[in-house]
Amino acid sequence: MFRIELPWENGKMEVEPFRWTFSQPSLNMVSSIPADARHFLDFVNASPSPFHAVHEAAQRLKKAGFVEIKERNSWEGEVRPNGKYYFTRNASSIIAFAVGGKYKAGNGFSIVGAHTDSPCLKVKPVSKKEREGYLQVGCELYGGGLWHTWFDRDLSVAGRVLVERADGTHHNTLVKIDRPILRIPTLAIHLDRATNEGFKFNTESQLTPILATAAQVALTGLPKADVVDTNVNKNHHPVLIKILAEKLQVEPSKIKDFELCLYDTQDSVIGGACNEFIFSPRLDNLEMSFCSVTALINTSNDLALEPNIRLIALFDNEEVGSNTAHGANSNLLPATLRRLTATHIGNAEPSATAFEEALHKSYLISADMAHAVHPNYSEKHEENHRPKMHQGVVVKINANQRYATTAATTLILKEIAKKNGVPLQEFIVRNDSPCGSTIGPMLSSKLGLRTIDVGNPQLSMHSIREVGGTDDIGHAIRLFEAFFKEYSAVDATIFVD
Repeated sequence: MFRIELPWENGKMEVEPFRWTFSQPSLNMVSSIPADARHFLDFVNASPSPFHAVHEAAQRLKKAGFVEIKERNSWEGEVRPNGKYYFTRNASSIIAFAVGGKYKAGNGFSIVGAHTDSPCLKVKPVSKKEREGYLQVGCELYGGGLWHTWFDRDLSVAGRVLVERADGTHHNTLVKIDRPILRIPTLAIHLDRATNEGFKFNTESQLTPILATAAQVALTGLPKADVVDTNVNKNHHPVLIKILAEKLQVEPSKIKDFELCLYDTQDSVIGGACNEFIFSPRLDNLEMSFCSVTALINTSNDLALEPNIRLIALFDNEEVGSNTAHGANSNLLPATLRRLTATHIGNAEPSATAFEEALHKSYLISADMAHAVHPNYSEKHEENHRPKMHQGVVVKINANQRYATTAATTLILKEIAKKNGVPLQEFIVRNDSPCGSTIGPMLSSKLGLRTIDVGNPQLSMHSIREVGGTDDIGHAIRLFEAFFKEYSAVDATIFVD
């Protein structure tokens, strides 16, 4: 309680009590966080590697009633109308699909494609390094990252480990070390006064993280039983193997090999004064992966009148060209579509040309993140094509076919979006700017599929910490849901041969 003197008109001073009251800001002072954005945070925080992203997608699909099938098995008698299925390849790519109740061989596929990988550092096959009393881990660049953003971050490792079991079999096992064990320190400005004029470094010798000090490891000591004379321990620091073994609760000798990504241990969060931003690693392209999985699940119980197969394909290795057995340029999607058209689903007998017929009734949304206009570098965008957060999914167009979008494919999606109140934006690059590409052109040319390239707008693409908009998660999910439910009907109204 405070007392202050207040002047009155008669010139006298009166003493009045005055109370200060402090309270939390009203909830209406900031925007509420969309549920879809919160669910995405759970997904991306649990997915520091493509293997984890596929596992998280599979868990969500399984919970929604999707049945796991195997590529190595026959699908005859297993895949049925109104059924929901998924399978994985290499544990880093996943395809899921829901069969329409009115599907018959030769009908089309409604497809959303995305990718599970992001630029990162990967542990080298022989990673053991020691310099100036520090134990270091040799890492290889994966993709086109903004590597300077990896300095001075609290890093750890995640990926898959091949573990030998007691019966002599070897199993793909996920691992995620939850605490920071690695760091790439910058050089103090006192030793490099010109660093603010241009931060340059050698990616082989100066982008190498510190794991421990040799002295401390020697003082702590490793039990002799942990130091097993295997190739894994020869190629990597025993202390790293010990950390992995303890996390997996196995003997170090049971670890036979691994593929590990470095990742930032700082969780993805909601940010901005009005809760309008997502500050996160791997928005490119786990955001589109999450939205496609969610949309398929949300529409998977509405299949009775659907003539198509609704399908999502999340590929690995997009960031390095997709030319792998589990990338978009492999046989993964073509083989899947061909098998489905050849499988007896329902009572219809597949014709000899069912596959070719189906492709020309199908449509692919290639979903990969897009570049939002940057307030500090707006001149980098073409003046009439400056996508903004919260204003809709971005349709990406390029006359040189770096994106697969055409006027005909744009019209289909615009009609679907308009009918469902989903906002869209359009993007092209400047004539004096290079243009990235996606899985869209390679799948479109490989299969002859009508394809459109889209993505949510973001900043800091390929940084270790990227920026997206919370509202845009819902925009993409609603667009993909509308596509799955309405593509067949809209396609019947548009004629382009």
